[in-house]
Amino acid sequence: MVARVVIAAPGSGSGKTTVATGLMAALRGRGHVVAPFKVGPDYIDPGYHTLAAGRAGRNLDPVLVGTHRVGPLFRHGAAGADIAVVEGVMGLFDGRVGQHVEEGGLGSTAHVAGLLRAPVLLVVDARGQSTSLAALLHGFRSFRPGVRIAGVVLNQVGSDRHEQVLREACGEVGLPVIGSVRRAAEVDVPSRHLGLVPAAEHGSHATRAVAAMSALIESSVDLDAVVRLARSAEPLDGPLWSAHDEVTPVSGRPVVAVAGGPAFTFGYAEHTELLKAAGAEVVVVDPLRDERLPAGTTALVLPGGFPEAHAEALSGNELLRHEVAAFAQSGRPVHAECGGLLYLAKQLDGHAMCGVLDADATMTPRLLLGYRDAVATAPSVLHPEGARVTGHEFHRTRLTPAHTDRPAWTWRDHAGVAHGEGFSTGALHASYLHTHPAGNPDAIARFVQAGAC
Repeated sequence: MVARVVIAAPGSGSGKTTVATGLMAALRGRGHVVAPFKVGPDYIDPGYHTLAAGRAGRNLDPVLVGTHRVGPLFRHGAAGADIAVVEGVMGLFDGRVGQHVEEGGLGSTAHVAGLLRAPVLLVVDARGQSTSLAALLHGFRSFRPGVRIAGVVLNQVGSDRHEQVLREACGEVGLPVIGSVRRAAEVDVPSRHLGLVPAAEHGSHATRAVAAMSALIESSVDLDAVVRLARSAEPLDGPLWSAHDEVTPVSGRPVVAVAGGPAFTFGYAEHTELLKAAGAEVVVVDPLRDERLPAGTTALVLPGGFPEAHAEALSGNELLRHEVAAFAQSGRPVHAECGGLLYLAKQLDGHAMCGVLDADATMTPRLLLGYRDAVATAPSVLHPEGARVTGHEFHRTRLTPAHTDRPAWTWRDHAGVAHGEGFSTGALHASYLHTHPAGNPDAIARFVQAGAC
């Protein structure tokens, strides 16, 4: 079984992405075939992981796909690799609020580490700490004894003396220091309202940032110790996830156009794999540059991304906007999530969009974030009426109105208040809710079947 290590931290902002991405690139530079993973629903970090490892970054999210699928999806994504690096989410034990498992929060880094039977390398932001680090490490190590914290990477170390004191603190609790990373601004990557700017948007700057992370980790972390640690992972047997086992292919090879390019970067690798396994020919269309849908398109997927950052350019591509509108109005299947939803609106922050939905989108200061246990209110090209799906909402925009009289989804918040959201009319399904196709393979098969008719 592939060697594997989980990169975790006491909390967000500790440097997990720098260390994990730098490790992926540095290990690849040493000749390893690295399989990159990210815990949780995040779309942005896997883009940098893909650059670093040279193969698709994938997500492991028990909340979205089910606990039973995490191992098979990991084995699928790690096939052909000799080492896997798994970047965690938030703090080590932070998972879905109010739901817990033996290792900690449901869907937490600790939960996934337990499912993978993998050792944890804890990245600690050492600014403002010295001996107190020992208390922090003792607490994390003893909180859930079944989670194997096997080493520490000290991050944001200020000086040789600072490093010496920190190493002594780690020694007090018996945790080896695998690396000591000094403060380095050259690895900074620009961010915006939802986190880092996606690698696909940041272009050559992202490539340079990944190279800087690699160089920093190469010089600061004992890579041989990381490999030994990864090889100490317990055996993890079981089947590989296969898209072909999840869906039955239709005949005729319907052409499914999937929006891509800098404005639509939010997608899971398993989505394309399932579309193809269901019999589709998948063709990417870039709404920033392409003026026509691919020839023979019978179904259209508009994933999430940052159309709000490209609203003027998207609006300027009138030919494609009009063609998308005509395509949707013709009754062909359209599946839009979050950013794709905005693209279908009449306008986005005053810029004309496709006008498929009788709604306007605007940026707001409020972040809507969290998992949603949603119920489909009507049959659609994705789900039968009453289907229950767990998805993830993550945006700062607002659509007015938020839905029709019969929304695509309903769900209840933590206070039990019911909410409706999204549009599901005819062959169109458009919503803010991000879903993971591996957790809902029947929806992909249903969509491709609709495109084949």
